[in-house]
Amino acid sequence: MVKETKFYDILGVKPGCSQDDLKKAYRKLALKYHPDKNPNEGERFKQISQAYEVLSDPEKKKIYDQGGEQALKEGGVSGGFSSPMDLFDMFFSGGFGGRGRGRRERRGKDVVHQLTVTLEELYKGAVRKLALQKNVICDKCEGRGGKKGAVEQCPTCRGTGMQIQVQQLGPGMLQQIQTVCPDCRGQGERINPKDRCKQCQGKKVVRDRKVLEVHIDKGMTDGQKIIFNGEGDQEPDLEPGDIIIVLDEKEHSVFRRYNVHDLFMRMEIQLVEALCGFQKSIRTLDERELVITALPGEVIKHGDYKAIMNEGMPQYKNPFEKGRLIVQFWVQFPKTIAPELIPALENALPPREESMIPDTAEEVVLVDFDPENEARRRSHKNAYDEDDEMHGQGQRVQCATN
Repeated sequence: MVKETKFYDILGVKPGCSQDDLKKAYRKLALKYHPDKNPNEGERFKQISQAYEVLSDPEKKKIYDQGGEQALKEGGVSGGFSSPMDLFDMFFSGGFGGRGRGRRERRGKDVVHQLTVTLEELYKGAVRKLALQKNVICDKCEGRGGKKGAVEQCPTCRGTGMQIQVQQLGPGMLQQIQTVCPDCRGQGERINPKDRCKQCQGKKVVRDRKVLEVHIDKGMTDGQKIIFNGEGDQEPDLEPGDIIIVLDEKEHSVFRRYNVHDLFMRMEIQLVEALCGFQKSIRTLDERELVITALPGEVIKHGDYKAIMNEGMPQYKNPFEKGRLIVQFWVQFPKTIAPELIPALENALPPREESMIPDTAEEVVLVDFDPENEARRRSHKNAYDEDDEMHGQGQRVQCATN
């Protein structure tokens, strides 16, 4: 007879269920309430893990069935995992039932490299070769660092991996500073110098050159990561980390990316083309020629936008679908027009509106004005004024102290 059923209720199983049913129930709930999927269900996930930890252990289950949670506490039985995540990792790595090594292996650091790519490569796709230097396990000593049995306790730190230095800050004041032992690099053991491997000098790893083929798929974006699993630095007793390639898009002279899938470009046209029509070609990123036409009588205003469908960037993982090519027209006006051409031009253009000028109006002269130059001039003037003001304040302070 089971005294209490709380842990069974948490997992949604009945007392006396089989271990397979217990595992299935735990797997389903752990996946559903894992913090990666449900960050707000951390407490629920903890309860699920605790219940499974007890019921999956025959000894703990027997104590719980006979006396409940109180019996577990009084019997001094505590969870063997530092966190519910340890239990989750052990279960899903095949640790239960003797099928795996239990907890997730410790991993080495990931290595991150930046790879500069052109917009053409992101448009058409490319394969780049990247040569890297990485640490690999020394094949001569098989990662031991020396002869078999040559490992000894580090005499410097006496196997602790740490050193404690005492500094005197003043009369009767001492400070203790704990640092990693420089001789064993925190390992607590070292290889006797005379027994060290000649190839790796006792470091257990050697530097090796690795050439990676980086496949840049069509439609990839600036900052996108390409991951080579397990290709990072090797280290004894550690699972190698990853090599992570981060794409860095180089600026293009004509096109720039807009809203991921669209391309943007600016096209300069003459005033006569804006008013009377034109036909121009655009060379694409895959070296095709597109012809665009503005019919006579179709006026293109300065700053107008037009779009060419399905000529933008290919979609990542779906390269046959493309965005738009957006063209902004920049009309180049002539600086002057010959006076003898003005009558003919006026006849060709819509008539101007006549404006009534009062008899009392004063005639003034228009001069060129550049807002950017004006802004720069003002900022320089303000900087000089601040310097003069600070200089004047300094002089007044000086006079006041005499």
